[in-house]
Parts: sequence; structure tokens; C-alpha cells
Amino acid sequence: MSSIDKQVKEIPHKPGVYQMKNNKGKIIYVGKAKDLKKRVSSYFLANRDLKTSMLVKHIVHIEYIITTNEYEALILENNLIKRWNPKYNISLKDGKTFPVIRITNEDYPRVFRTRRVIKDGSTYFGPFADVGKLDIYLELIDKLFPLRKCKGKLKMRYSPCLYYHIGKCQAPCAGKISKEEYQKQVDQVKAFLSGKSSDLLRRLQEEMKRASMDLAFEKAAEVRDTIVAIQSVNTQQQVEDFTLTHRDYAACIMNDQICSISLFQMIEGKLIGREMFRAETSSNEGEALNSFIMQFYTDSDTVPRELYVSHDVDKELLQNYFTNELDKQVKIHTPKQGKHHKIIRMAQENARQDVTRRKRGMKNIEGLKELKVVLGLEHLPKRIEGFDIAQLSGKYPVASLISFYDGVPDKKQYRRFHLKTLDGAIDDYEAIREAVARRYTRVINEELEQPNLILIDGGKGQVNAAREILESLGLYHIPVIGLAKEFEEIHRHDEDEPIRLPEGNEALRVLQAVRDETHRFATSLNKKKREQDSKFSLLESIPGIGPVRSKKIMQEFGSLDAIRDAELTLIAKRCAVTIELAGEIRSVVTMRLES
Repeated sequence: MSSIDKQVKEIPHKPGVYQMKNNKGKIIYVGKAKDLKKRVSSYFLANRDLKTSMLVKHIVHIEYIITTNEYEALILENNLIKRWNPKYNISLKDGKTFPVIRITNEDYPRVFRTRRVIKDGSTYFGPFADVGKLDIYLELIDKLFPLRKCKGKLKMRYSPCLYYHIGKCQAPCAGKISKEEYQKQVDQVKAFLSGKSSDLLRRLQEEMKRASMDLAFEKAAEVRDTIVAIQSVNTQQQVEDFTLTHRDYAACIMNDQICSISLFQMIEGKLIGREMFRAETSSNEGEALNSFIMQFYTDSDTVPRELYVSHDVDKELLQNYFTNELDKQVKIHTPKQGKHHKIIRMAQENARQDVTRRKRGMKNIEGLKELKVVLGLEHLPKRIEGFDIAQLSGKYPVASLISFYDGVPDKKQYRRFHLKTLDGAIDDYEAIREAVARRYTRVINEELEQPNLILIDGGKGQVNAAREILESLGLYHIPVIGLAKEFEEIHRHDEDEPIRLPEGNEALRVLQAVRDETHRFATSLNKKKREQDSKFSLLESIPGIGPVRSKKIMQEFGSLDAIRDAELTLIAKRCAVTIELAGEIRSVVTMRLES
């Protein structure tokens, strides 16, 4: 009888938690059971699946802790997983890695984005997997509600700052607004972020009508644009059923050990958040969801009244946990039909696509392993961030940041930087310095994930420019390399001789994929800006049309084709110009499009 068989034989038929260890004495899996002996024995059956077999071959020692009941085992299991972070358990990053909107707990609250959740009574909205949507919310809040912008504790002033004079703040620091009136504005912001925008839209529509009656067409158009933006945000909520409860939908998909859990969050009948959580685990779908629910909601500020899941979980135990430990009443369902089942299927499809992408990306792991050896890296470069600069004769300078995870693009992490320091000069080194400084200053300030490797599209000079900024920020540990396209040479800051890898080498393929994607991403925005500038230049060639008005015209119509096809009265009204000038605008645009 083997050592493991002897250990299993000694385990009692009692509730508790078991811990599986490898040959180094490290805990690699933690589980709970109503009957420890039956549960642990099931791992060693002849017909076990592939992921269980992969776990079993690493097990050298099994320890167990007997509990009074299964509920105690549930809590103990969760605590041990958090403490030891076992390799084959599900261990998920919570929503704090995504940005949220924070409304501070102060007499005169501030509203801003952050990735840090501080439990000081502040109100948080999010997390937002779609950062673009978060930015739209903040832009609208800044436009509609003149709340204070100053950081930290409010300091009283004799006279208000510039924000007050340009209508962006109501100057509570100078006593220009009472605490009660200010709080009304904050309450409106909270209502807006909660999806209750009907009163706000009604107020804006009345304001637009008054402006039109007063012939203030530019003001009316500005208010109309705000209404359209709010409606656009609202229509992005594609799943509605007009109920007032907070419900979450969690769906799990697994392929071997790869696990993805898609979480849909709904408040007031609207889908307000979609997040994806990833892990590699030897659990089954039900166990994975059980662990996810414990981990996610224990640290979450928002707990749903109803939770719908794709697979059977320990409903009674989890509901008791919510009641006893979190003081929340949560009903857990596994829908088999109806509207909730449809939403769960939608969440499952999101998780399934994520698993497929991850499975496909695992093919690139061998290239990453080879790259680690070639570059002499301490860690596998799972997260690679790449930079490239695009410009045309010093005009429209743009830096692109792209991110690869496990050798495949992670497009949610892509960023673009409109470079500000070049001032018309053609200086790739200075452009790299600015882009790297802006990116990693933010990484430090917001405590974001740091890459294992940075790739610059260029040679030794560009690498040294990036290295200089990283060292000034104290990020000495992040390696930087350059990939020069002419000979596909890999440049390092601390080596004079570049590395040349044979064509078709898997490590080189990974670097080329990152470099080519940075170039594509940078040049696409550069091209868009050139096309946009060309349209502005055309309009500005018309007497009476300057930079401000040309921009306004393009905002109103969106394209030259729309201007050509519009009625003259509509052009005149929307652009606040005379009929004669509207005719000139349409004539010039038509000539350009037909030439």
C-alpha cells in the first residue's frame, strides 16, 4: 500500500477541510467536504478526469481539519485559500483591479476615478471593465454638476479659484454654496450613476427649449449634445426587465484546468457591469463558483439581493454565510428556463469565448519560455507591454501602448498618448521618454499591474531613453528591450551586441507580434488625426469659418458626406450661420467630394 493510500485510509467520515501538499511541503489544493473520506478518496479513482490527474500526480501528503459541520468547513476553506493561495484552487482578482468612480465621504464630496477602494464611507460606482464608458460618465458629471476639483480636505479661501470663474465649481471653499445645496448636486450625481436619469433628461430638455426660444442656438445645440450623450450611455444597457432589485449573474466555463467566470451585474433592471475572472484550477464548475462567490463578495462593497449561477452550488451554505457573516439576505438560483436563464447563457457565452482565447494563447507559452532563456529574465514574461511612435514630419505625434498577456493581445489594456512635449520637433527619443513617463507614473500612482517585459519598436537609443525614465521612477526591475526591424535585432540597454535569433524562432515570433501590433495601433490613430485635420482645413478655407467653428461643424454632422446631403436651413440652424454661408459650406464640401 502506497503512502497516499495509507493517508486516505486514515481519514474519517466527518465534515472538514483537507489540504494537499507537494514534495516541497507546499499546499497546492484546499477543499471542504461533508464527508472527508468520501471526498478525498474520489480523487484517486481510476476514471478521474485530466485536470484531477494533473493534481493527483503532485500530491505527496494530505492533511485534514475536522469541523463541527459543513458550514464551518466552508468558512475555513475560504480562509485557508486566501492565506495559502494554492496553485490548483481558484484564486481570482476582485473588481478593485478595475477602475471605479468614487464619491468621497466629506461635507463637500469630490467625484473622481480610482482603482483603490478605501472603506471610509465613500460611495463607489463600478467597477468598470469598459474604461471608455467610465470616462463618458466623468465627462458628463464634470459638464453637468460643478463640484469641487481640489484634492484633499477642503480649505477655506477668501476668493474662489479659476474653476469657479469658468463655471466648473460652485466654490464651497469661499462660501458660495451651502452644504445642503451642494449635497443636492451630489445626490443627482448618484442618481445619474445609478441609471436614474429621467429627471435629469427632463430638466435638460426644458433648458434646450428655452435656449431655442431665446434664439441661443449654440447653447441649445450644446444641451442637445449632452442629452444625446446621456441617452447613448443609457442605451448601452442592452438587458432590461424594469425591476428594482440588484441581481448578479455568474457563469463558469472550464476546459481542462482553464477556468473563466463571467459576472454580469444588474441594478434597477440594467446591466451595469460585465467582468471576467480567470484562473487555473482542479475544481469542477460548481466548486469554482462556490470559491468565487466566497472570495468576490466577502471583499465587495455591493452584494446582490439575488444571485443567479450557471451550475449547482452549495446554496444553503452560501445563503447562511451571507446572512451570518455579511449581514445580507441573498437568494441564490440556478435557472433552467426563462429570462434569467437567457442572461446566464449570455454570460456563459462570454466565458466560453474567453476560455477559447486563453486555450489558443497557451500555444504561445513555449515562445515565452524560450524568450525568458534568451533574455536571461528572472520571470516568465507573461505580461509584455510595447511602445511605438507615429508622426508625420513632426505633426500628429502619437505613442501607442499595447499589452500582450500569455503571448496574445490584451486589448482592454491598450492605450494611446497624444504627445505634448515635442512641439513640432522630430525626436523619437523624447517621444519615448514622454510616453514611458506618463504610462508608468500612472502605474505607480494607481498601483496597476506592472509588466514583466517592455518592448520598444527601435534600437539601442530608444531602449536607453525608456530605461532612463524607468530608473528615475525606481522601476529598475522591469527589463526593457528594443526590436529593430531592419535586421530583427534585439537590443538591450546593458549589452553592446544585439541578439539575432533565426527566422521562425518562437521567441522572435512573440516579439514580432508585439512590435507589429504597436505599429498598427499607433499609425491607425495618426492616420485618423490627419484625415480629421484635412476636413478642418477644408472648412477653414471658407471665409467666416475659423478653427472653432470648423470643429463645431464637424461635431454637428460627423462627416463631409452628411454636410453635402443636409438641407441649407439645417446647416444654418445647427451651425448658427447665415443661409448664404451655409450654401458656401455645402458647395465647398460638395466640390471636394466630387473631385
